Amino acid sequence: TLSGRAVVVRVSDGAELGSAVLDYPHAVMDTTLQATGAKLPPEWALQVPQDYVAVLKSAVPAALASAGIDPARVIGIGTDFTACTMVPVIADGTPLNELPEYADRPHAYVKLWKHHSAQPQADRINDLATSRDESWLPRYGGLISSEWEFAKGLQLLEEDPELYERMDHWVEAADWIVWQLTGRYVRNACTAGYKGILQDGEYPSEDFLGALNPAFSRFALDKVTHEIGQLGASAGTLTAEAATWTGLPEGIQVAVGNVDAHVTVPAAQAVNPGQMVAIMGTSTCHVMNSDRLAVVPGMCGVVDGGIVSGLYGYEAGQSGVGDIFAWYVNNQVPARYVEDARALGRSVHEHLTELVKDQPVGGHGLVSLDWHSGNRSVLVDHELSGLVIGTTLTTRPEEIYRALLEATAFGTRTIVEAFNASGVPVTEFIVAGGLLKNAFLMQTYSDILRLPISTIASDQGPALGAAIHAAVAAGAYPDVRAAGEKMGKLNRNVYVPNEASSAAYDELFQEYTQLHDYFGRGENDVMHRLKALKRRGHRSGNADVGMNAYGPQIEVAVALVRAEITRLHAELFSNGLVVWTGGNVSGRVPGADLFVIKPSGVDYADLAPENMILCDLDSNVIPGTPGADRSPSSDTAAHAYVYRNMPDVGGVVHTHSTYATAWAARNEAIPCVITAMADEFGGPIPVGPFAIIGDDSIGRGIVETLTGHRSRAVLMANHGPFTIGKDARDAVKAAVMVEDVARTVQLARAGGDLVPIPQESIDSLFDRYQNVYGQVPQGALT
Repeated sequence: TLSGRAVVVRVSDGAELGSAVLDYPHAVMDTTLQATGAKLPPEWALQVPQDYVAVLKSAVPAALASAGIDPARVIGIGTDFTACTMVPVIADGTPLNELPEYADRPHAYVKLWKHHSAQPQADRINDLATSRDESWLPRYGGLISSEWEFAKGLQLLEEDPELYERMDHWVEAADWIVWQLTGRYVRNACTAGYKGILQDGEYPSEDFLGALNPAFSRFALDKVTHEIGQLGASAGTLTAEAATWTGLPEGIQVAVGNVDAHVTVPAAQAVNPGQMVAIMGTSTCHVMNSDRLAVVPGMCGVVDGGIVSGLYGYEAGQSGVGDIFAWYVNNQVPARYVEDARALGRSVHEHLTELVKDQPVGGHGLVSLDWHSGNRSVLVDHELSGLVIGTTLTTRPEEIYRALLEATAFGTRTIVEAFNASGVPVTEFIVAGGLLKNAFLMQTYSDILRLPISTIASDQGPALGAAIHAAVAAGAYPDVRAAGEKMGKLNRNVYVPNEASSAAYDELFQEYTQLHDYFGRGENDVMHRLKALKRRGHRSGNADVGMNAYGPQIEVAVALVRAEITRLHAELFSNGLVVWTGGNVSGRVPGADLFVIKPSGVDYADLAPENMILCDLDSNVIPGTPGADRSPSSDTAAHAYVYRNMPDVGGVVHTHSTYATAWAARNEAIPCVITAMADEFGGPIPVGPFAIIGDDSIGRGIVETLTGHRSRAVLMANHGPFTIGKDARDAVKAAVMVEDVARTVQLARAGGDLVPIPQESIDSLFDRYQNVYGQVPQGALT
């Protein structure tokens, strides 16, 4: 979802020889459109297709270099992608967002799999299909998802009909990337069946689609229908241009595209009936083969040959798993837990797990619903939302964290029981994906499912699966089954159920099931109503505008922050940290989820408290307040992301100060070679990832780099320094200091080799400065 990876795999035995990864420069646009800074509505998730090409140009050559092999030895390429991720293109494959006249139109961009704002269109499709008794609907468990091709396509038509008319093809990203490699558009059988409602060679009828919207009647014929490629077949050969991008030989075979979950099955040696593979990451996708065709309520789909030829491939899923754990750690965990984890050398996830792993099952008195990103299976309802029930004044953060882990396992058990009850038995449970590294989570799943858990013996399951398909496309093996037997890897029965724990979890699962049905099957639609209120609030721009919504105390606090931020911008200028209108300072408003930031492109001499801009922590300008008629700084989304995810931060500063920016331009951390650095920053000043201006990508990079780091400054690659502080003044001080030490260290290096300060001395200096020096300011960030 956030990056692309390339892996070099040996055909004879599946050995992974080298790999490389590239984070997408634009990441996921779910709050603002990078090109314009415009706010996106709730439940949107967009990407930029050229980020995918950047992976081909960067990660593939790097993986080859890592493997240390001659590129001429490579015989084929296989790819996999998230699904359903859709790219609107013109006839030659150019995405609409790359046409200058459409760069400011959100619907011109890639709609990522977790773009859920097409739920109203999905509801209409389901209602109409049910009323007409459409034969294809049972193949999808009785409901199709807002994530899929037809719901998203109908949304495009109804919200931007001009773009819909301009679009020639509605293309799965899995097929678009193969198109870029081969110059040929071939539609893969996997996504066509699971996400494109292609059953028995036919899409939904023209009559059905026209009943949804007359202009939608020819959607399947005009925008979707194309040549279908079978899994493991060749989609074409590598073009000269793509060979230049990748460093691979022109003319080698490129396999038909595939989905990251389904492609993993042969990599886990799980092609036989009854072997359910759960690919567990930000979400979980459950896939399994069977020799029988059945209707499983709430499944994502069943497709003949959708995973391997000759068997029915079933899919189910959970929209949020790792994303839920990350949301909790990033937004709900107290600062003291983060500090304790850092001191113990653990991640926050590891720390929370260690604190609660020995608690008896049910000892927290909690049950959670894992619907923070909606429910994919078995309810197929993305209007649902998360819930934790049972909290008291003694509930601890680690207990809520455990309840969230357990909720995702209960969600998986709900899916497994639906398959068992439908005559498609799950006989083995196999896990792939990043979450298998959490042994406590895996044991929890085994106990809750009452099944042994096997694990894929590869850190790159989808990539290995894609390589297996490439080997078949290149003729090295006769079919995917044969290739999987040689190249796949599996550790069997790594975790087995503990009967005492399983019995205790059975009781909790009954409580989960009651909540699941009460909130998910219509008895109480409060989650739907709250989502509707949220959308209305977005559309109306919040009717209770101005400071009336906050009260007099917050109004006074805002006024004080406005004055302070105005004064501190003058400090940037007087300290030589900015030129013209560049740079920005923001400050959090005490007691409210608000912050103040400067307007975009306004001369420093013209800045005043009344033209500073008040925003919420989602970077929305608060309407009806002074300055609200102006555009805020282009870094507003980045500042908002920092405040949302670093609750102890009270101020953020960005400058393009000369020496610090020079280090950023080299993507080089400033080494700790002077005591002033040890005092102020506690060590070197790190470099953050390159990120595009305009959305929250920079903020994500700041948080990722500074979490667990003493430094209050980060050099964002090829951009410049960002600093944080307990308040805005503290952040400005850090900005002044980072430029000072950048200059000093640069001059020192020009005169000879730098001599680093030993870590023990850095620790001592930092401790003295933070706790002994001066008047010991309260609440300093460390």
